[in-house]
Amino acid sequence: MPFFVNPLKKHDAKDFDVLVDLANAERHSSDGIARDRKLADSAEGKSEKDVEPARASDAPNGYTIETLRAEIGHDVAASGHDSVYDRKSKLINRAIQDIGLGRYQKQLFVLCGFGWLADNLWLQGLALTLPSLTSEFGPSETQVRYTTCATFLGLCLGASFWGIASDVIGRRLAFNSTLFIAGVFGLAVGGGNTWIGTCGLFASLGVGIGGNLPVDGALFLEFLPMASGGMLTLLSVWWPFGQLIASLIAWGLIPNYSCGDEPSCDISAPAVACCHKAQNMGWRYFNITLGTITILMFACRFFLFHLYESPKFLLSRGRQGEAVAAVHGIAYKNGRRTWLTEEILNEIGGVSPEAADKGLSRGEVIKRFFGKFSTERIAPLFATRRLGTMTCLIWFCWATIGMGYPLFNAFLPQYLKNSGQTAPTPTNIVYRNYAITSIVGLPGSVIAYYTVDIKYIGRKYTIAMSSLLTGILIYLFTVSSAPNYQLAMTCLEAFFQNIMYGVLYA
Repeated sequence: MPFFVNPLKKHDAKDFDVLVDLANAERHSSDGIARDRKLADSAEGKSEKDVEPARASDAPNGYTIETLRAEIGHDVAASGHDSVYDRKSKLINRAIQDIGLGRYQKQLFVLCGFGWLADNLWLQGLALTLPSLTSEFGPSETQVRYTTCATFLGLCLGASFWGIASDVIGRRLAFNSTLFIAGVFGLAVGGGNTWIGTCGLFASLGVGIGGNLPVDGALFLEFLPMASGGMLTLLSVWWPFGQLIASLIAWGLIPNYSCGDEPSCDISAPAVACCHKAQNMGWRYFNITLGTITILMFACRFFLFHLYESPKFLLSRGRQGEAVAAVHGIAYKNGRRTWLTEEILNEIGGVSPEAADKGLSRGEVIKRFFGKFSTERIAPLFATRRLGTMTCLIWFCWATIGMGYPLFNAFLPQYLKNSGQTAPTPTNIVYRNYAITSIVGLPGSVIAYYTVDIKYIGRKYTIAMSSLLTGILIYLFTVSSAPNYQLAMTCLEAFFQNIMYGVLYA
């Protein structure tokens, strides 16, 4: 097997000898078994109380066209959208479910994790760079925070653009482009010669980073069997690793290659000792290192792993044969077999002459994307008082966390630097404490992965308690300016914050 793969290679279903007859297909969904029995018993006039619960040993040997059509019909009815595309999408979901979790999804978990890692890597990289920008270019500690504003502007543009673009140009191109753009502009940040120019580079970097979470999360979910949905929560474990890597690199580079308390040469008098670029290379080395790491992650995605294009995207573009080949490729990579063929797609999903020729137009794809925000889709979230309350609470969590994160974490190095009661905390201690905070926060995402499935706790109480404790700890952080006290508060806050993110992002 070659070490490097051809990332642009197209496949045909015949390239993989994994096809099995529908009647002999192996099924991996107890839900599907229970549903088949329920449908069959209903047809025989049995009531629910007369139906015995399904057991693993009761699993039928494969499918029939009738049972598969009934399952897909049930799924389509539940979704509220019944079209050729929707029925075929449900069939592909069922085929991926039956293939099960395997090597392909595990490798994709790592590569999607790179996106989550890069997202926090650069958010922390920005925060750790701000003090050095003040030293070299002269903006005040208040003004330099506009660098964060520029970066978050890029993040907003990137998240909006890549969310739509991935439905137009494909998941695979968007998946690879986000890290490439981030890596290129990350390297360029290290060469910034003015503060305004550096802000512009950070904003451009943000356009790439902003697409990581929406594209990577959606892509991973499309290839993930429904029964393994918990892995989406576990994906958030890569987030604190980004903070840890950034903080350790910053601790090693910035304190050793930075100016002291000298003012910037851009604002000081000619005869006064000031901070020259040559004396303040630490933040440049730091960002160049982060840029290199990001480019290496892109290279792993592009050259070492063959990502099959999303079958649902291929369906939307009228490339049904390629969609089937992608599912066969996943089965081959996992060492499994699959029953999916174009004939089954057409027999159960139906054939639309227009869709067969050209698929959905770009306008229709974009319309479908924005259709997610239509009143028809949002109204069910408020179908009952309880459901409406939960919807508002989740939106409130997203809004407040989106506000609180940059106001605390993005400026934490500045807070730690000024925490000294008589004088600013030494730079080496600031970055050491930041690294300790990152290490303590690591287990949070792993704990969230387990607590969401604990009876009487689940997602609801996991996110409620972690959000409450995070808020309390941020408040307690302000009570004292003692460095050790603030270190303890930031460590606890990072721990519970990562639990909160693990649930919220999933």
